[in-house]
Amino acid sequence: MGAARTPRGAWIEEGLRVLADGGPAAVRVEALAKRLGVTKGGFYGYFADREALLDALLDTWERESTDDVIDRVEREGGDPRSRATLAGQLTFSNDRLLPIDLAVRDWARRDESVAARLRRVDDRRMDLLRTFFATFCDDPDEIEARSLIAFCVAIGHHSLAAGHGGRTRTEVLRRAGDLILRREG
Repeated sequence: MGAARTPRGAWIEEGLRVLADGGPAAVRVEALAKRLGVTKGGFYGYFADREALLDALLDTWERESTDDVIDRVEREGGDPRSRATLAGQLTFSNDRLLPIDLAVRDWARRDESVAARLRRVDDRRMDLLRTFFATFCDDPDEIEARSLIAFCVAIGHHSLAAGHGGRTRTEVLRRAGDLILRREG
């Protein structure tokens, strides 16, 4: 009886970890096989080549960061403000999606096909924000501005090294969310 093959999902999961840690250049078949404790021969039963794996990594990231987030937000329900907050938390506040998202953003700076995919993902995220803000804003310009500010805060605060005058980053982010979402604070 032959040895069980390493599942396709294991290659993708390990590839996503490596992508998050070291970018696309670090995603190499031999290195992944070593991390998985297997030979690289099983890889080719699932992927034609490294490029096919990279596409699968992007497919997984795109699905998890859009479809899966939107599905969960819809399932959990709540008012638009709490749903917008949950979408942001699921995407930009966890140990899984955030590092992958940041790695994809960096990769997109050097690869137009990745940049096109990132635009598609960001457009879906912005559409979701617009939907939430339209529930309490009538002005299309204000909806767009709030959506942009919310998205930029969610992405950009991870790169910001500035202090906050005796306040914690969490306190400032919470207050920013209150202002963007028009919650009384």
